[in-house]
Amino acid sequence: MKKKYYNEAIIGNEKVVASFSKQGEMLRLFYPTRDYRQFIDTMQAGVKINDSALIYLHEDINNEYEQYYTENTNILNTKIKNTYFNLSILQTDFVSISKNVIIKKYKLTNENSIDLEVDFLLYTKLLSNNNNMVGSKIEQDTLLQYSHDYTYCIFSKLPILGYRLNHSEEEIKSGILYDKDYIGMADDSAISYKIGNLKPGESKEFEIFIYINNNQEKYQMDEILKDIEKLRKIDVVKEEKDVEKYWNNYVKEHDGLKILSQKEEWKKKLVGNNEDISEKVEKENDEIISEKYEKIKQSYVRSILLFPLLSNRETGGISAAIEIDEERSKCGRYSYCWPRDAVFVTKALDLLNMTEQTTKFYTNFCKKTQSKNGMWEQRFYTDGRLAPCWGYQIDETANIIYGIYEHYKITKDKEFLKQVYPMCQKANAFLETFSKETFSKLMSNDLNNKQESYDLWEMHEGVHLYSLSAIYAATKAMIAIKKELNETKDIETLEQKTKEIKAHCMEYFCNQQSKTLKRNNKDNIMDISLLGTVVPFSMLDAEQKEIKNTIEKINMTLRTYTGGYLRFENDSYMDGNNPWPIATLWMALYNMKIGNKEEAKKEIEFVTKTATKHGFLAEQIDNETMQSKWVIGLGWSHAMYIIALSQL
Repeated sequence: MKKKYYNEAIIGNEKVVASFSKQGEMLRLFYPTRDYRQFIDTMQAGVKINDSALIYLHEDINNEYEQYYTENTNILNTKIKNTYFNLSILQTDFVSISKNVIIKKYKLTNENSIDLEVDFLLYTKLLSNNNNMVGSKIEQDTLLQYSHDYTYCIFSKLPILGYRLNHSEEEIKSGILYDKDYIGMADDSAISYKIGNLKPGESKEFEIFIYINNNQEKYQMDEILKDIEKLRKIDVVKEEKDVEKYWNNYVKEHDGLKILSQKEEWKKKLVGNNEDISEKVEKENDEIISEKYEKIKQSYVRSILLFPLLSNRETGGISAAIEIDEERSKCGRYSYCWPRDAVFVTKALDLLNMTEQTTKFYTNFCKKTQSKNGMWEQRFYTDGRLAPCWGYQIDETANIIYGIYEHYKITKDKEFLKQVYPMCQKANAFLETFSKETFSKLMSNDLNNKQESYDLWEMHEGVHLYSLSAIYAATKAMIAIKKELNETKDIETLEQKTKEIKAHCMEYFCNQQSKTLKRNNKDNIMDISLLGTVVPFSMLDAEQKEIKNTIEKINMTLRTYTGGYLRFENDSYMDGNNPWPIATLWMALYNMKIGNKEEAKKEIEFVTKTATKHGFLAEQIDNETMQSKWVIGLGWSHAMYIIALSQL
């Protein structure tokens, strides 16, 4: 499998999600959930023009590219111009809302002064292994690539001109496909279509459809081909309009921060509050203010459109991101649901009027994934099955109780609280035991592995101040939940526990000489997660001496010369020394907590300016190039962005 770490664009519906390169190559296709199963190893398109060999659409040296989304939608457009032949191709990719089919629409325009004879070719290789053998078959002008569980179907309204079912990767390079066989054992195949003669200035359009059949529901080829014939009759123009309308309405419905509907008010927010607004508007260049607004709006809208593509509508599970490293060549993979990350995302969902999905996360997904002892493991598939894990992380469990009460504060739905209360009781009992044993071991300086957990960055084992702050917040949330439900038993005990947690944290995680906080019991490294004691968990006061001293040290050690913030000192992940949107926005939230909105705006602006062309926020920002780095479209980054904007 070739390395393809960067998903520059994402499209999808409730069941299908696909990602693309900046040149329009489809990199991944997931069905029927956001994280499983991924089908594509390689999918490349090309054209044969007159007597040429194959010209790849997505990597030819003579090609120029421009890519954009149709406004307020998940419809992706990629303009490709081959400057040698002066052939322009507009590729439009979208997923039907009502049908689980990807539509790839192509408009070819001859901008040359001579006729161009054009064939279109498509090469597709699926992921395959000993337990997932892929075969191929040509039937009724359809390429069927089938395994035991699924059949991957590619077809058009045009008849197939030629095909190759075996050794197609080399054969396609000539631009001419021929095969005597109708069925083959290979996991890669190629097909071609005749577009025909294009006169100067002439345009022609055609479509490619991609449909995945679940063989567990139907596996007979005759049945599958009947479905394909129905899909082949889709009115593509109408379908695209329907998809555009759907996503435009979706964005309007979920404009929870009123950034779209209250444009002028948001422009004023971006100017500042330190002096009279009208005077400052006159001083500032209105074009600069408008540009800032448009950039914020772009990432805001992209967040609204991304969250449903990460969410499993049936279970409520939320994927951290669309996968970027299936072979784990650089990381442990990303396309899973971490409860901790998901709690931050649910806060953003609530702010964007997506409360139903948040409710489903807690009432369905969390209930389904809770262990018998009350805890939650590190990560899961979005359908609720346990995913590969590598460690124990106590804040995963604490964050869920905290998140449940945060959601209730938005909805005021007591039936929701009643439904999740037994789950919270089990989780709280687990946290009580953990914290009691942890502090006992800290006192005796006799920690064992049972009392150690990974930190939120999943890189360091120990006892972490962030994790204990999360337990404090969970206990506070448990008290509030009990009061709402008139379950007064044990409230005094829980209130006493919060005092003990806070006192122990100050005793064991405060450097008495410098009066600064320590992130864990093993080192004195500065870590942005120390802000968690204030935001969001409110264990410590933002103005107390230890916090102010810690902030001063964070600014000296973690703030980069570009204005962003590192996660922690000597961070080596993905070459390290790169600011993270999460860390930078965390500092923005702290600054807003203490009333320093002007500084917070700078930090939000830093993240906004470093978003991708389409408005996606990444996991990291390259401190040299100021470009997005590593995971593009990270749910946690987008969630923190929405939360920060909500407090401006």
